[in-house]
Amino acid sequence: MSHHRDGVKETVELVWWRQKPVWIMVLLGFSAGVPLLLIFSSLSLWLREAGVSKADVTYFSWAALGFSFKFVWAPLVDKLPLPLLSALMGRRRSWLLLAQLGVIAAICLMALTDPRQHLQMMAIAAVLLGFSAATQDVVIDAFRIESADARLQALLSSTYIAGYRIGMIAAGAGALYLAQFFGSTSDVYHYDAWRNTYLCMAAVMGVGVLTTLLIAEPESGRSPYHYPTADYLRFFFGFAFSLCAFVTVLFLLPSSPQWFAGSMQYLLGFVYGAVCFVLAAGAALLVFRLLAGLGFVNVRLVSESYTQPINDFIKRYGSLAIWVLLLIGFYRVSDIILGVIANVFYQDMGYSKDQIASVTKIFGVIMTIVGSFFGGFLTLKLGVMRVLMLGAVLVSLTNLMFMWLAGVEADIVALTVVIAADNLSGGLAVAAFVAWLSSLTNISFTATQYAVFSSIMTLFPKLLGGYSGTVVETVGYGNFFLIASLLGMPVVILIAFLSRKLRLAD
Repeated sequence: MSHHRDGVKETVELVWWRQKPVWIMVLLGFSAGVPLLLIFSSLSLWLREAGVSKADVTYFSWAALGFSFKFVWAPLVDKLPLPLLSALMGRRRSWLLLAQLGVIAAICLMALTDPRQHLQMMAIAAVLLGFSAATQDVVIDAFRIESADARLQALLSSTYIAGYRIGMIAAGAGALYLAQFFGSTSDVYHYDAWRNTYLCMAAVMGVGVLTTLLIAEPESGRSPYHYPTADYLRFFFGFAFSLCAFVTVLFLLPSSPQWFAGSMQYLLGFVYGAVCFVLAAGAALLVFRLLAGLGFVNVRLVSESYTQPINDFIKRYGSLAIWVLLLIGFYRVSDIILGVIANVFYQDMGYSKDQIASVTKIFGVIMTIVGSFFGGFLTLKLGVMRVLMLGAVLVSLTNLMFMWLAGVEADIVALTVVIAADNLSGGLAVAAFVAWLSSLTNISFTATQYAVFSSIMTLFPKLLGGYSGTVVETVGYGNFFLIASLLGMPVVILIAFLSRKLRLAD
């Protein structure tokens, strides 16, 4: 135990601003933070100004489900060399550059699409942005874990979150200010204003591209590829064929039957959609297994990419593995569900775009950064599970403050108080959570295991969040915020259970 304390003390005494990985994480975090709000809050205001319904606006949050399924293609990122680029730049940097160029292309496609005229094309562009941004996240997470030893991970997660939140300021507040400056308001919609705004956001991604070109490949990222190029290509095409099977089955299945009506229509529609998704995923898995059985895909490569990372995790945690995954899957449910509808809520309450940008995006993100650094240093001193518990309790309690905000007239002071409390607690919780997720990974399977964890982290909250607009239209904002807060209570119980079990296991 004394050795552990010495390690913590040594970490605390590190002069963090002299650590090169810290500043790299700030810049890469910025690059990762820009795309997210261009799918969520900024896009939601664009769609609302264009006359899209509240329910359809929140359905657009599903465009970011790529973040929740990135574990499916994370092994490709981990194992597949890119022609020319991998030889020139290394495994991590080559994929990072490709993902960033994909993000820029998707943002430009969104900019060139007017949702009033081509809502489906906007949805496709948003999905492409989610896919590219999620791929970027896979590489950055692996880069972060491989760039420094375990002693710096809590600090790196805090600085990464700081950069991430600064990127969110650019894509959140920055986008709103630009749209207002270019002439689009809630009363008078101008597509050109939002087009110019999103083109500016595409240019901002140049920060990430420049960082990728200047940084060095981490040592563990330089490991050679062990299979012939043909094996990697067949692996890629096997994945592509499986994806085609998934999409084909999903589109061939009929939409929700008409007998899904009445008070149960949303629940039954959700269940039906989940069944369709499972059937499509089953078809994709069947195609991939068939290709592996026929020898088209190298079975050993598949095992190293998918089976071994999962088996490693189960072997290390045994019977506790399912409880660890449950905590990962539900820790942020209360926070994410509320975030999907937040911008629409502020607008409905009568706050202007400038007020939303200044208070919730700039001031709020600064509070999140403060909370994330506070959470990072608390994790070093108190341990990750204690700070996880503190974060879960605070997030649930601060969600109740939104009930009060929904019951008062638009007041900038009231909004500022609620945002300060909510973002401080959220930043603290996420910093501890990222540090905990990083500690769960095995360095031999960094990209795949962390992608699985971070995918599970957002899958259920985002699926539920897509229905937040429908729920608000049914029960009102006050009851919605109460439900969001209560969803955090089982998480507190789960942390208490796991904290004791993991301590006993050690």
